[in-house]
Amino acid sequence: MLNEIWEKIDSEVELNKQELCYILSLEDPEKLEILYQKADKIRKKYVGDEVHLRGLIEFSNYCRNNCLYCGIRRDNKKVRRYRMEIDEIFETVSLASRLGYKTVVLQSGEDMYYTLDKLTELIKRIKNDMDIAITLSIGERSYEEYEKLYEAGADRYLMRFETSNPELYAKLHPDSSFENRINILKWLKQIGYQTGSGVMIGLPGQTIEDLAEDILMFKKLDLDMIGVGPYICHPDTPLAGNPGGTAEMTLKVIALTRIVTKNTHIPATTALATLRPEDGREKALMAGANVIMPNVTPLKYREHYTLYPNKICINESALQCNSCIKRRIYSIGRVIGTDYGHSLKKRENG
Repeated sequence: MLNEIWEKIDSEVELNKQELCYILSLEDPEKLEILYQKADKIRKKYVGDEVHLRGLIEFSNYCRNNCLYCGIRRDNKKVRRYRMEIDEIFETVSLASRLGYKTVVLQSGEDMYYTLDKLTELIKRIKNDMDIAITLSIGERSYEEYEKLYEAGADRYLMRFETSNPELYAKLHPDSSFENRINILKWLKQIGYQTGSGVMIGLPGQTIEDLAEDILMFKKLDLDMIGVGPYICHPDTPLAGNPGGTAEMTLKVIALTRIVTKNTHIPATTALATLRPEDGREKALMAGANVIMPNVTPLKYREHYTLYPNKICINESALQCNSCIKRRIYSIGRVIGTDYGHSLKKRENG
């Protein structure tokens, strides 16, 4: 069966769920290396050798939700909460721009302190002052708010669905529904955003079949960007004590996501690098990824944006992160993207 799957990948014939499950179950290092090489070849064909850098700014760790896996969930009283004011966010975006990033990712918990007026003011200021693309990752809002944020100048929106299994989603997300999450992703595309989503690997109760469905969901949603990272168990959550996801399974999902979706942007996530600090990002880049999000959040806040424990780079300045990541990219023969890294799907579709 494996040779038939390799032939289908080489011929760019779509894989079915059974074939995805078969590959996800592989453990032989030599066979996995073949998978990563095939994914890397498709990456090179469809998105080239450029690695796009997106400056990440985690501007608030307040959240109205109580997702079971998340360290900044509403009921975690051990978190020291913070909010960056609009001027401080603006100055941090300015730093990202000076470092050469052509995209910033403005990420927070679901914090309603940031009203539509505050966010549109910020977006317009950034667009007036800087030549930079803006990605928002601020959770669930109304259709009208998404529309107005887009009109103000936001280019992209990230909202992970975390798992395509509705029952598992419901167990993990007491404050939101799977159906609503998928509807919002469709809204975002309708409005015109370049739309990103993604999943966690190794969630308690997740199966190989779930992961195969996740990959098929990526294809169905025709996403512009897909983030795949391991679940890392946080001790101050209801899931404390559960095993986390593995780097190897994360790499398998990244590779298959590249093979199935072809020209989607796929980041080498910080969570994967946290599991494998020595080479996690490099391994992801060599298994199909083409984006990295260096952290630009001011140092005094970073240790408090604890979605998961032991996060890497919380004591490195934005400049140090920039230098380190560039060095890692060059070490594997890749180059830094110099444009915005807009969706390749948008270019194809006009």
